[in-house]
Amino acid sequence: MARQERAIQTRRIIVEAAAEMFNELGYDATTIGGLIDRIPLTRGGLYFHFTSKEELARAVLDEAVTREGLTPQIHKLQEWVDLGLLLAHRLPKEPVLSASVRLSVDVKARGLFGTRWPDWITVGEELLEEARVRGELLAHAVPCEISRLLVGAWTGVLLITEEIPGADLSREISNLFDLLLPGIAAPGVLAELDTSPYRAERLLGTAAPVEPARSA
Repeated sequence: MARQERAIQTRRIIVEAAAEMFNELGYDATTIGGLIDRIPLTRGGLYFHFTSKEELARAVLDEAVTREGLTPQIHKLQEWVDLGLLLAHRLPKEPVLSASVRLSVDVKARGLFGTRWPDWITVGEELLEEARVRGELLAHAVPCEISRLLVGAWTGVLLITEEIPGADLSREISNLFDLLLPGIAAPGVLAELDTSPYRAERLLGTAAPVEPARSA
């Protein structure tokens, strides 16, 4: 059991180090030799887990679609919003998630491995379809179209935000939902949706505790 746990930890170290290189250098410039320089592992030790850079890229992409932090809500539309806010909060802090996007927009990597965008579209469409059945969407709102639009817009906001000094992805994605939701959400539901840029922190339990008021 201890050996198995060590193997799992080693594999994690490799994947995260590779993700950092994909983020910093891009797919083409990332090399196995460069990766070995970053981690306390021999070439043979690395090849025990991954035999090529291609396998490393696929391992990163395998972790792209995640629902970590997502919990059941009164409105399915809130869960859809939460998914976008959670990813915006986690991605800048988690190299593997960030690298999965980097590989998806890299022309060469995309040609070799494809992307996980279709999977994200499917996840969003499923939540939106449940919202439609519950009467949470306006009559003209089509779940598959909305999901495609959000995945494209979300990715575009990420790429632009990375180039703007001081820009905060959580706040920008919050603004994106504020602009999008009035066009698709039933009025009664819209009034109850939380699009705060701090919502993901609360869902993950990482928000700073509120200090108790001081007595006079």
